[in-house]
Amino acid sequence: MDTKELRAIIEGVLAEMNLDAAQQTTSEPVGTEATKAVACEITDGCLDDITAIDIKQQYLVKEPYDREGFLELKQFAPCRLGIGKAGARYNTLPQLMFRAAHSAAQDAVFSDVDQNFVDSLGLFTIRSRCENKDIYLTRPDLGRRLNEEAVAAVKEKCEKNPQVQIFVSDGLSSAAVAANTKDVLAGLLQGLKSSGIKVGTPFFLKYGRVGAMDEISEITGADVTCVLIGERPGLITATSMSAYIAYKGTIGMPEARRTVVSNIHSAGTIPAEAGAHIAEIIKTILEKKASGTDLKL
Repeated sequence: MDTKELRAIIEGVLAEMNLDAAQQTTSEPVGTEATKAVACEITDGCLDDITAIDIKQQYLVKEPYDREGFLELKQFAPCRLGIGKAGARYNTLPQLMFRAAHSAAQDAVFSDVDQNFVDSLGLFTIRSRCENKDIYLTRPDLGRRLNEEAVAAVKEKCEKNPQVQIFVSDGLSSAAVAANTKDVLAGLLQGLKSSGIKVGTPFFLKYGRVGAMDEISEITGADVTCVLIGERPGLITATSMSAYIAYKGTIGMPEARRTVVSNIHSAGTIPAEAGAHIAEIIKTILEKKASGTDLKL
């Protein structure tokens, strides 16, 4: 038997096998156990938003000794306590909430502020010496200085020698900028205006660090410089903003010369109230010509 004859036999056997299989498939009645589809009910709806749960009101310990007393203590801080366990591990819900908070923190750090949002506030945009987010995170020193185009833009578009120069920066939380800037800035500008304080042209600094306010202070010649910046997010909130304020800031000045209003977010210092509070602090700084540890409030 040569190779051609062997190949012909094999092809014939394979053809018969395929034919038998096809006949068996077509002859099997519809609805048998082999072909019956598994019935399932499909409904429209959505899962509960676990990020909307108030952790201060969450207490999952079974058969507690004093539930009311524990919840009373939790009102002082949104800590992950009294969340119960399943054996040696966390319950499913607290574990999912933890992972959701961690994801929100990562998103806040690695995402950029929407340029359309910045434009809606009427702010022009400049950039630090960081070319992208990766450089910003690994080279804090570059985030404290402006690139050449930014320096030129500030000199061209900002008023010279204002009493107060305000700018916004993404910092380590773009989510904080998106959530708080509109209300904080409105309250701040209104408070300064009502006190008769001259405010320079506000703008947005991309990839900025707190120390960038020193160079901006020197360029504009402002008496007081204030930056509204997104703070490093945590597992409780990813939208916390701070205001750093300095009198006659200079490049390389000590950090102790900065006054800070922190924890600005919906569950902390309310944004609109924070704006008014910052305006009062700036007014005091102008009167006493000092900021940071030199300022006695």
